[in-house]
Amino acid sequence: MNSLRFPSQGKSPLKCVVEQMIEHHVDATLLAICPNSDAVTRAAVRSAARDDAPLLFAATLNQVDTDGGYTGWTPDELMAVIEATSSSTDRADQIPIFVGLDHAGPWTRDRYRTDHITIDAALARARESIAACLSAGYHLIHVDATIDPTVQGLVPVRVMVERTIALIAFSERQRVAEQLPPVAYEVGTEEVRSGANDLERFQTFVATLAEALEEADLMHAWPTFFVGALGTELHTTRFDESTAARMAVMVREYGSAIKGHYTDYVDHPERYPAAGIGGANIGPEFADAEPAALRSLMATEKKLGRESGFERVLSDAVIDSGRWRKWLTADERGCASFDTLAHDRRDWLIRTGSRYVWTKGDVV
Repeated sequence: MNSLRFPSQGKSPLKCVVEQMIEHHVDATLLAICPNSDAVTRAAVRSAARDDAPLLFAATLNQVDTDGGYTGWTPDELMAVIEATSSSTDRADQIPIFVGLDHAGPWTRDRYRTDHITIDAALARARESIAACLSAGYHLIHVDATIDPTVQGLVPVRVMVERTIALIAFSERQRVAEQLPPVAYEVGTEEVRSGANDLERFQTFVATLAEALEEADLMHAWPTFFVGALGTELHTTRFDESTAARMAVMVREYGSAIKGHYTDYVDHPERYPAAGIGGANIGPEFADAEPAALRSLMATEKKLGRESGFERVLSDAVIDSGRWRKWLTADERGCASFDTLAHDRRDWLIRTGSRYVWTKGDVV
């Protein structure tokens, strides 16, 4: 496409795509890639153009935000990078590219939890980010109201729905005020683990949200995607096909599709379409692939007798960032220092934490 902005036709183009998939019983899963870095973002566009495939981006607020996030990009700058790559890539103007805001909600950005901001401040930050993404031309807004550090256990469904409605209502007011085209919405989170109780909770969430959206006169903003707990987590490679299929049936009645997060390294991804999964996010897997590629270059460098010391610089940057602590398991959280962790865990944390430091001066 020559422009990432779509003309307003009364409905989001992405919503139209998903509704047509459901109506015509098309078993397909749309791939959503987290723009972890400049290299990943550009590679995604080029790969989609090569394979003649639609492409979604799912940009978290940790990655891209009004202050730059860890990529250094604002929403406008991310759109510019995608646009420039698309314009310079053969056949990229012939594929649909949809850019989405991933996990917009109170406390969904790491530093807001560590700063212990209030709910009012957390919602205000979420509104600010949503407004910036709408203005930049994003096509999908994922509203995630399932995080609350003041609540032990799961956030009550009623509270989740209230906050979801509030943010969707704000987004729609902002969009109309700026005369922007319709966008698609995504709601929920993958953090709730799969199982019978979660299916019941999921069903309650969908039904309660439907009532609240109708009462708020927001049914035109009905979510295109519901994020389902499919058994996938950062440290697992399997997904629960049975649960996925049951969730897909639940939301298909509303014209929506299930979207899976943490699709990284999942076993048998070819089974996603048959299970009715309409979208799948991948992020950490690409964050892992990039340092792996650089390590292969370091091996070549070593053979040539030209060691740059890049691996040490990268390791030091990740450790100094402190971001590796986010990914510690319950058993590891009491560790005194990074060096006390097992070697394989240190290696994994450096690889997955590399995404946070690509823009640091020494690493660059």
